[in-house]
Amino acid sequence: MAAISQPRPHPSVILSPYFVRQLRKFTATSLVTLFGSMLAFIYLLPFGNMMTIALRDQESLAGGPDSPILPMKQLFYEYNDGQRVQRLEVFNVPIDGEVRQLAALIKRRTSVVFIDPNDPTAEPIVWEGNWRALQPAYVFQARWENFPEAWQMIDFPLLFRNTFVIAFLGMIGTLLSSISVAYAFARFPIPGKNWLFIVLIGTIILPGQVTLIPTYAFFSSIGWTGTWLPLIVPHFFANAYNVFLLRQFFMTLPRELDEAAMIDGASPLQILLYVIVPQSWAAIVSVGLFHFVWAWNDYFGPLIYLLGKPELQPISVGVQIFNFRYGPRPELVQATSLMAMLLPILLFILAQRFFMRGVVITGVEK
Repeated sequence: MAAISQPRPHPSVILSPYFVRQLRKFTATSLVTLFGSMLAFIYLLPFGNMMTIALRDQESLAGGPDSPILPMKQLFYEYNDGQRVQRLEVFNVPIDGEVRQLAALIKRRTSVVFIDPNDPTAEPIVWEGNWRALQPAYVFQARWENFPEAWQMIDFPLLFRNTFVIAFLGMIGTLLSSISVAYAFARFPIPGKNWLFIVLIGTIILPGQVTLIPTYAFFSSIGWTGTWLPLIVPHFFANAYNVFLLRQFFMTLPRELDEAAMIDGASPLQILLYVIVPQSWAAIVSVGLFHFVWAWNDYFGPLIYLLGKPELQPISVGVQIFNFRYGPRPELVQATSLMAMLLPILLFILAQRFFMRGVVITGVEK
């Protein structure tokens, strides 16, 4: 008997294991990229809204909910009929399957008399229909003048100087103290070290409102209110959050490096300066950037300690006072807020490589 041959599948139907793995990898990567893009878009929406408001003028902002979101200006046409000059509103008018921008000369209930702004001497065009159903004509017009106007209305150079001094000196104190404390917790055999570290970490959950009144009373008793000292000096005594990040990073570094340096005669301070710190720039830059941005945005502390001292106030307090004074000018308020965020955003972009490496705190193979 002749054997019955089985139909063989087409070669295109057979998927190799390598193709299947690549397809799954591509699908997973695409989904993660899509999800990350959606999160980034949602996160950046407020900044986009700030930019659009900062580039608009008062007339477009007073247009109500029907006004465009983007910085658009409604078109008007100055028409001179020989007797007087009229300011005519321009609409997008559909005529014979084509949308034209025409100026409304006479508005009636069921018809409108238009003139062509490009040829005002031509015969007027009568359009049948309700003019309220037509869309006004807009043109993109960003008002960049809002930024120099806001810059002149608020003393930005003074505010930038005050904020930079407070944030930079506080960052130096934070790094010096946090690196020293984290190095001690990561390397020195201190009795009860684990319990002390738990107590230190427990201070993270302590609300600042609990210590606000005693701290203010102490600084007031020693005459520090009205100066920058309460905003700078406390950061020279470490911070639990920064100590935790640095200590966790230091513990990932091999102890063999410390032992090799000790054999060469290095002291603990030399080990910290020449062994630990050069390998921890990612975490150190991240901690410094965290504190700088926090100090740049800090509002409550400078408000209570520098009350009545406008020449010493940082940009967070200065911008808020500007908002109270010029609330009816939202375009100027948003322009000042954007200029206040410029330096932290620039620092983040420049230190992004170190920042991402420090946040992800990766280990080192021994």
